[in-house]
Amino acid sequence: MALRTVAIVGRPNVGKSTLFNRILGRRVAIVAERPGVTRDRQFAEAEWAGRRFLLVDTGGLVEQPDEHMDLEVRRQAETAIGHADVVVLVVDGREGVQAVDRHVAELLRRSGLPVVLGVNKLDELGDAIDHLYFYELGLGDPTPLAALSGKGSGDLLDRVVGSLPESAEDEGAEVDIRIAVIGRPNVGKSSFVNRLLGEERLIVHEEAGTTRDAIDTDLEVGDRRVRLIDTAGLRRQARIVDNLEFLGRLRAASAIDRADICLLLVDTEAGAANQDFRIGHQAWDAGKGVVFVANKWDLIEDRGPGALAGFERELRGRAHYLRWVPIITCSALTGKRVSKVIDLAFAVQEARAQRIRTSEVNQVLQNLVARRQPPQGGRGDVRLLYASQVAASPPLFILWSNRPHDLKEHYVRYLVAGFREAWGFEGSPIRIKLKKRSGRE
Repeated sequence: MALRTVAIVGRPNVGKSTLFNRILGRRVAIVAERPGVTRDRQFAEAEWAGRRFLLVDTGGLVEQPDEHMDLEVRRQAETAIGHADVVVLVVDGREGVQAVDRHVAELLRRSGLPVVLGVNKLDELGDAIDHLYFYELGLGDPTPLAALSGKGSGDLLDRVVGSLPESAEDEGAEVDIRIAVIGRPNVGKSSFVNRLLGEERLIVHEEAGTTRDAIDTDLEVGDRRVRLIDTAGLRRQARIVDNLEFLGRLRAASAIDRADICLLLVDTEAGAANQDFRIGHQAWDAGKGVVFVANKWDLIEDRGPGALAGFERELRGRAHYLRWVPIITCSALTGKRVSKVIDLAFAVQEARAQRIRTSEVNQVLQNLVARRQPPQGGRGDVRLLYASQVAASPPLFILWSNRPHDLKEHYVRYLVAGFREAWGFEGSPIRIKLKKRSGRE
């Protein structure tokens, strides 16, 4: 059963994301001095006084949005309100009641939802009376707080959990797989996630780099639970001139770190660039499963079997690790083969979770050594004595040798290729750790 949901709303630059991070006890949402930083709904699990709930950060609401992005942010925030069990309205205690605050308060009163009013940026809570002016919003007792320092946040959370509906099924379900959608800006990552969800959960805009945070969204696929992480588009370091984009890049790196499988989304019409391969290599080096997703395949004129085979051959020739990565074409616009991408991600996850019996590992090792002896060093024969798989996801093998430091890198690659030939591990890196027979590495 899904967790109860608490949505944080308010006009721009009142400290919603700061409060979001304060409640979670870590920096998840990007915080900057200029308004309009948060654009998408940002989800994270939180806990207070033994109650677990899903906390949602939203973009700032404006009374009469004119720009397309303002309209999108307003729609996202209103959607979050529509899915919430409790709403926290954050206002700026230093600036007093604003017209937009009144407008948002009116929307919330009409919704009928429980609302907790947080008056932020009041650092001296003992003498603060500025929060009393916000009674005019008609949302009950205002709670003074300073989200940056944490003052008053406990009182606010007490009111939040006190307003949550009781439920015997508040425990959140564990997910079966965590999938990060990665790639360069404007290749269709958010459109891809929205197609899977069947709703416009993430903002889609022709402006590159619309998504700046890593957004977690849970999805049911049959009887399996998937957590999708849409990430900020990754660019080359030299092109990151905006602090927010740099922070978004760090968030994307964090998303890769906590994912099981990374879907490397590439704009097929524009063609694969070197940065695409670098992003995929970043996930591969992190030990994640990788699926190469060629998006916008519907825009390619020649889509026959020969064209697809040539496309795959070119890709695998440009990046060595892609020899072991499954490649699938799809269209986020039409939805063609989008669901099959998730099936393929599960297949990669199953493959990389394999556990091979030690006897089988050593039999394959003996066959590989018999086929090609390890190069001998000047200090004596190099012998491979024993091997065992010690971890999965990604698979890790320890190989004992009398002279591990003399074993050449190209021979280790030969062993990896042999292990892959024997057991597959499609879409996942294979790691071999060398140890001396005495136990010293």
